[in-house]
Order: sequence, then C-alpha cells, then structure tokens
Amino acid sequence: MRRTLSPRLAYALSGGIIGLALLASGTPSPLYGVYRQLWGFSPVVLTLVYATYAFGVLTTLVLAGRISDDVGRRPVLLVALGTLLGTTVLFMVADSVVWLFVARGLQGLATGLALGAASAALLDLHPRRDPAGVGLTNGVASAGGMGLGVLVSATFVELLPAPRVLPYVALAVLFAIALAGVARMPEPVEDPKRLRLTPQRPSVPAVVRRPFLLAALGVISSWSIGGLFLALGPQLSATLFHTDNHLVSGVSVFALAGSGAIGQLVFGRTAPWLGASAGSVALAAGLLLIVAAASTDSSALLVIGSIIGGGGFGVAFLGALRALSGAIPPEHRAAVMSAFYIVGYLSISLPAVLAGVLVTPLGLEATFEIFASVLAGVALILAFEAWRTRPRPQPIAVGLGYDVAR
Repeated sequence: MRRTLSPRLAYALSGGIIGLALLASGTPSPLYGVYRQLWGFSPVVLTLVYATYAFGVLTTLVLAGRISDDVGRRPVLLVALGTLLGTTVLFMVADSVVWLFVARGLQGLATGLALGAASAALLDLHPRRDPAGVGLTNGVASAGGMGLGVLVSATFVELLPAPRVLPYVALAVLFAIALAGVARMPEPVEDPKRLRLTPQRPSVPAVVRRPFLLAALGVISSWSIGGLFLALGPQLSATLFHTDNHLVSGVSVFALAGSGAIGQLVFGRTAPWLGASAGSVALAAGLLLIVAAASTDSSALLVIGSIIGGGGFGVAFLGALRALSGAIPPEHRAAVMSAFYIVGYLSISLPAVLAGVLVTPLGLEATFEIFASVLAGVALILAFEAWRTRPRPQPIAVGLGYDVAR
C-alpha cells in the first residue's frame, strides 16, 4: 500500500514546491547573456522571452485558477511538476531563441498550476490552520526560491562546464524528488469533482476585497521590481561593476530576493498592517538608492539599495499576504490565491516588457531610474493604505463597578 506523508511533511512539501517553482523561474536569468552571445537577439526579445513565462502563468490562472478546488490538490500538483520536469529537457536541448520561447511558455503554464494548488494546500495542511504561519511560509519560499535560482544558476555558469545543461539537470533532479513526494501526499479536498476547464473571471468575495487590495498593492510594488531585476538586473550589475563575471552580475538579484527572505523570517510575526507599512517605506528607500546607483554609476549604492529594498519588499509582501490569508473563506482558497497571483504575474511581466522596449532608446541606467521611481511611489501608497488599517483604540465605558469595551 502507498505510504502517505504526514500533514506536517505534506505542508513542508507544499512550501518547497512554491520555492522550487520560483527557483526554476530564476534559473535562466544568468544564462540570458550566454544565449544572447550565441543567438544575437535584442533586449526587447530578451524581455519578451521572460514575459512569455509570466503570460503562461497568467493563462493557467485564468483558465484553471480554481481547478484544485474541484479535482483536488494532488492531481494538479502531479501534472504541474511533471510538466516542469519536461521543460528542463527543453532548456537542455535549446539551440535557438524559439526553443526559449517554447520552454518558458510551458514553464509558465505549469508554474501557474503549481502555485495555485500549492498555496491552497498550505492553507489546508497547516498544523494549526494559522494564516500568519502560512503567509510566512509562502513569502519566504517565494523570495528564497527566486534568489537561489539566480545564485545557483550563476554559480553553475561561472564555475562548471556545460552551463546550458547542468543547471537544468539539477532542476530535473529536484522536480523528480518533488514528484515522488506529491505521489505520497494526502489529499486535502474531501469531495473532488469533475474537471472543468472554462475561462473565468478572477473571483474575490466581498468579504476579502479590502485585504485583497492591500495584498495587490504589495505584490505590485515588490514583484514589479523583481521582474525588472530578473530580466535586466544582471545587465545593470555587469555595467555598474564593469565585469562579465556571472556571479557578480547576479549579485543585485540575489541581494534583493535574499534580503527579502531574511526580512520575512526576522519580522514574520510583526502585525500585518505594521509590516506592510514599514516594509513599504523601506522598499521605497531602497528603490531610490537604486535610482541613485544608476545615475551615479555606483555599484556600492546598487548593493545597498538592493538589500534595503529587498528586505522592505519581503516584509511588505508578507504583511499584505498574511492579512489576505486570514480573510479567505475555505471554499474560495484556490480562487482567491489565483487572483492574487494574476495580479503578481501582471506586475512581474508588464513592467519588464515595457522596460525592454524602452532600454534601447533610453539606455539601461535611465530605464531603471524611471521604473524604480514609479515603483517607489506605489510602495508609499501601500504604506499609507496599510497604516490606515491599524487597530484604533476603543473607547471605554465605565459602568457599575466594571469596564465595558465598546
């Protein structure tokens, strides 16, 4: 008989799948320079390759965002991980930019399935059904996976042979392990229904619209800069550090995502409104330092801005996500989380594409200056809106020998 994982191990596996999916999304980033040298495509094509992944995620979330609410978490995760395993083979054999478009598109479709189902499974499987713990797991896995994907891939590219193959071999092994784990995962959905693949409007029940708005602002301000860094960050680092070393080129992306994960671990139990507000102020400050780095050609300011901004985006993102997680009714978990990721992947793709279009006429530094300044403004709006949701002192009525809180 098939041995089933305990709920605690299944919970850890669900978080690991989120991290692994985003690790895979960051793996091609240090290789884009290698691909450009081989096949000679422009920065616009580079950002379109990246956007193909993001739009693949969006397509899945729109068509199948709530599919795991119907058919169950485990079948959806099996299909998603199997597809992600297959995309590693496509990356290994890629010999033109067309292969990159195909591989990134399929990777995006599968990642959308994995993120929606795994995020819902976290809410199902947490030992204490604690939304704060779920938000922390999701946030740390997302930021950590993104940062590690770039760092590990850059290490492979710089220090090991066959840079266009070995990073994907490592990914294939990890996906195979995750598949074996999901095969033994308990199914949290008690009454699976028939598969239905129909286009659907993102669904956000009225009861969670206010926390969803805050979470949306958080993901816009944080994931937009993440998408910009994944697409063009290595080029900016290479320009400011005056080097073609892939490890150095990836330092800004890793600093941004790594400090985001650390910030969430350190401030993970901060009140959601305070985390979203203070984290957004730090994010805005970091982005303005990145603007200064691009305008003054300062690599030191780039690293400092990435660390401060990354820590801020991690804490702000977590605060907004925790507020949202605690407000979602159980029957709407996958649908609401899919709507959340739709906002996220629009944020991570559209600015990256627009930046790729503008980078040729404006230049790399000017492009970063414009986008970082705009996103700093969005972060400050989130800080203000989160501050408005802080608990207010309640008036105390003094009655006959006792106090009554109204």
